[in-house]
Amino acid sequence: MQIPVTSVAAVGAALRAARKAGGVRQDDLAFVSHMFLRDLEQGKETVQFGRALKVLKELGIRLVMDVPDSLGPELRESISLAEAAAKARADAAEAAKKAKKASE
Repeated sequence: MQIPVTSVAAVGAALRAARKAGGVRQDDLAFVSHMFLRDLEQGKETVQFGRALKVLKELGIRLVMDVPDSLGPELRESISLAEAAAKARADAAEAAKKAKKASE
């Protein structure tokens, strides 16, 4: 089923319904705090989007953007570059964390 996403509240409602239907308790999603999850489910406008995407993925919910066809090739390239840069930043942060831990 596809539903339009027009607000954080719509995402929160879908997330809560999926979590309840799957029998997933808030504390089963240990990678986020129960306060973050509560805020997300209640549609708080200032939730961290990256963390929200992780919760959606964990519950099997895909978030899809419907963009004009005219943006196709340029948008795919931009997304590919952005994802590669984000992965490089995450890898560098993880390496720095490991290096710090090893030096302690």
